Amino acid sequence: MKTSLIVAMDLDRGIGKDNDLMWHLPADMKFFKETTSGHVVVMGRKNFESIPEKYRPLPNRENAILTRNKGFEAGECNIFHSLEDCLSYYKKETERTVFIIGGGEIYKQAMEANAIDEMLITHVNHSYGADTFFPSFDLTKWNVETLFAQEKNERHNASFSIVKYTKK
Repeated sequence: MKTSLIVAMDLDRGIGKDNDLMWHLPADMKFFKETTSGHVVVMGRKNFESIPEKYRPLPNRENAILTRNKGFEAGECNIFHSLEDCLSYYKKETERTVFIIGGGEIYKQAMEANAIDEMLITHVNHSYGADTFFPSFDLTKWNVETLFAQEKNERHNASFSIVKYTKK
């Protein structure tokens, strides 16, 4: 099983505010969709609920939701009550990558469990006053490769780069 983490964060490591995205970056959205399509996406309940209803569950992906709420249901989604149970369920997965897609608490748990093989991080060159943040990590434990850079333009309200971090 390959486990990847995919996230976009601002200059302050911010990943969200009021349970919502803080920027409009179509090229990053396209990257996310193309990268995770055909794979498994693992997200927390609040993250799932922040996705506009018409896009839930995320199409062309197996959606897995983590929640402590034992009564939570979401059609066409796999529900787990711990990250450990979720990763155990997918441990024999060989064809698809398991993508951790947030939010903040789920990223923190995955990092602390040392469950991540690679990270795809979009570094947005702006500060947005976030209330949710990506955990810090030891850069010396990762190989770093910039995949893509986008300048600020009429379609993107900030410049950004997409960086791939592979565990050493």
